[in-house]
Amino acid sequence: MCGIAGVFRFDYTQPVLEEEVADICSTMVHRGPDDSGVYVDGSFGMGMRRLAIVDLAGGAQPLANEDGSIWVVCNGEIYNSPELRHQLEGLGHKFRCRSDAEVIPHLYEQYGTDFVRRLAGMFGLALWDSRRRRLVLARDRVGIKPLFYRLDRFGVSFGSELKAILRLGVPRKLDLQTLSDFLSLGYIPTNRTIYQGIEQLPPAHYLVCEAGRAPIKERYWSVENFGGLKLAREEDYIEAVVHELKQAIRCHLLSDVPIGVFLSGGLDSSTIVALMSEVAGERIKTFSIGFPQESFDELGNARLVAKRYATEHYELVVKPDAATVMPQMVKFFDEPFADSSALPVFYVSKLAREHVKVVMSGEGGDEVFAGYETYAAARVAEAYRRLPRWLAAGLIPAIVHRLPVSHERISFEFRAKRFVNGALRPPADSHFAWKELISEDAKRLLCPPLAGSSLEETVSAFRNAFAGCRAADLITRLQFTDLAVYLHKDILVKVDRMSMANSLETRVPFLDHRVIELAASLPRHMCLRGLTKKYVIRRAMSGRLPREIITGKKKGFAVPVPAWLRNELNGFMRDLLCTSSLREMGIFEPKQVEKIIDDHCEMRWDHSRLLWSLMVFVAWHREYMAAPAVAAGHSPTVVAVH
Repeated sequence: MCGIAGVFRFDYTQPVLEEEVADICSTMVHRGPDDSGVYVDGSFGMGMRRLAIVDLAGGAQPLANEDGSIWVVCNGEIYNSPELRHQLEGLGHKFRCRSDAEVIPHLYEQYGTDFVRRLAGMFGLALWDSRRRRLVLARDRVGIKPLFYRLDRFGVSFGSELKAILRLGVPRKLDLQTLSDFLSLGYIPTNRTIYQGIEQLPPAHYLVCEAGRAPIKERYWSVENFGGLKLAREEDYIEAVVHELKQAIRCHLLSDVPIGVFLSGGLDSSTIVALMSEVAGERIKTFSIGFPQESFDELGNARLVAKRYATEHYELVVKPDAATVMPQMVKFFDEPFADSSALPVFYVSKLAREHVKVVMSGEGGDEVFAGYETYAAARVAEAYRRLPRWLAAGLIPAIVHRLPVSHERISFEFRAKRFVNGALRPPADSHFAWKELISEDAKRLLCPPLAGSSLEETVSAFRNAFAGCRAADLITRLQFTDLAVYLHKDILVKVDRMSMANSLETRVPFLDHRVIELAASLPRHMCLRGLTKKYVIRRAMSGRLPREIITGKKKGFAVPVPAWLRNELNGFMRDLLCTSSLREMGIFEPKQVEKIIDDHCEMRWDHSRLLWSLMVFVAWHREYMAAPAVAAGHSPTVVAVH
């Protein structure tokens, strides 16, 4: 695990210097506090910051093949590296160390760019072929590890984090479409970034760059065989899922340092603890976060699981001190990101790092095995659309929108309003409506620079992902929409940045591509049976986990932001979103922001997610766009809005 970065100038007379590469890598010390390394070859250079997990003494990067013609830096873990090493040694390849990443240059030497299809793991990597003067960038199948790049006619720069590319002094021009996307969702759903000209390599893709040739971007993996697995008994499907999850966990145990588990008290993380206990053969360390507000607290469920498996359990109660933590978090995200559950992930990562360097987590279980409320809602919506128009589009929405605002997490009122807002739309648009923070009309009033923006652009990420799934079943297509958009651009971003901010590696067995492929091949009733979500996991864990976990509703790391903004964080919110600051920024209309605050504080509407997004954006703008940030390790601001 590490942070990687590099520069390839197409003009071979413009050399890249070692100190230049070391400097851009220094922006990511938190990703790799243990070691650093640099390789330069004329107009190309790349480097890394290392968090030592495998082969602590000998696994320093960059790594090369036998003759030094092929070099690699890799952020992540290659879980099938022992098998790949054995195969390559049988073909005559020689290895210098035990690093999992050392198989990569040898695989490329043997198979060319097809090497990436043979990797099982999480990774963002850069490979340099010195003979061909060729750079290959590649990313894992679902985007667990990040990889950003900037490509123009002069060359390409890349990094595990945006700050490495920004360090090169590129213009910081705000991308108005991604700003529009962010205000709609609280995150950016496409592979563009908030900065014009910098984007993210999509999951399951590699990019090949050579001077004088058009770059090649190619997808190397997609899920097929939807619903194609046919077994005799229901128990056979359950056994197959348990076997594959155990295999994934066993592979994810590849490490020379201890591994713990994030234990939220929900079904997914509890499943990891249960199966890891069966596989690992040693006592597990578990880490949990709670809140003073009872309806948001899951420590009780986490304790049940910790007791059942006699884990070495650690927990922490989070209090509303976002005024201190939010500015720190903004620095690690590099662009606006407003999922408030990043707060507890930051805290649980900090807690875990006091005891381990690696944790496993349950991310992906909801997307892979159909765990979200929206999938059950999609089933209900099919019946809802058969109601008379005057009822479905008139009376019911009118009643629902009069329901009183609740302080509770994911309340009936919240779900009901989301449901009626999207139930009559086409499936992809309806799915988007569940996540939408603000209507297009309200967004234009709030943000005048977006007067010409279009909902078509914002919702296109959902429509494209939905259309790109070849399954016939609606729920399967929604699952893969979430894999491509919500998981990739929200959940995995949150976990990667907040864990790496604390120099902690997070592994996600549910997102092993072999688990995803098996889940896709299951009959759909094994994932969503009626309105019962994650049916196969609930069956598999019956007898392994307490009944409260099996039958409980999904909670996750939900944060009591609605109440916080009305009480403990009200002053912090009003300071960030004060009229003078907004006028100076010139992006948001102060009177509209004031109205949103008043509506929320007087409980006319729950605007907590939108307000949190605005707060995050203002904090990010102050850090990255409003003033020179050289002292913080960033290049000076060039342009705020274009």
